[in-house]
Amino acid sequence: MRLELGTPVRCIDDTFGELADVVIDPISKRLTHLVVRPRHEDGQARLVPVELAASGDEGSEISLRCTVDEVNKLDPVHEFAYLRLGEVPAEDPDWDVGVQDVLALPYYEADPLGPISIYDTNVGLTYDRVPKGEVEIRRSSSVTSADGHDLGQVDGFVVDSEEQITHFILERGHLWGRREVTIPISAVAKVETDAVTLSLSKDVVGALPSVRVHR
Repeated sequence: MRLELGTPVRCIDDTFGELADVVIDPISKRLTHLVVRPRHEDGQARLVPVELAASGDEGSEISLRCTVDEVNKLDPVHEFAYLRLGEVPAEDPDWDVGVQDVLALPYYEADPLGPISIYDTNVGLTYDRVPKGEVEIRRSSSVTSADGHDLGQVDGFVVDSEEQITHFILERGHLWGRREVTIPISAVAKVETDAVTLSLSKDVVGALPSVRVHR
């Protein structure tokens, strides 16, 4: 099954939305959950066990073996925290923190009683909850070579019948020059939240066959 990030996700009874991210066991390199984003902006992204998923016709969509209502009853992913600068979300015995995005940066505010500025040291942060010990990868997650070069971004995964990742898809280039390279999972040295590190050098990856991306 080929899972491209951004692929439409359809339930038994209706379209749900799209594949936003994936959750991986970094030790076994097994894909455990899909993060599916609803098509309606006011809906919550949900954590879907990968066992419920199957490729649709010609890989153009992902099919879930459940209804839209059943997906909406699964665990929500996104959380929001308003923290002091440098703080991290509180630890949870059942969940780890996945990808994070800063929504509001600290700011200066002039004091009306004098020339001194007031500095707000708080920051607004959205983050994803993932099962303990697992990591989250999204389309913008970086891919780094063994010799420290930025190679591009993760674009998708190929998994076998046991949800074991066999390959991941690397997107290289920008705008009209985008190309995809399929990398065997054996060439992955480390998977962390929002980052993949290869055991291959930049030159070796550059010599691998690639195909033009048409979107």
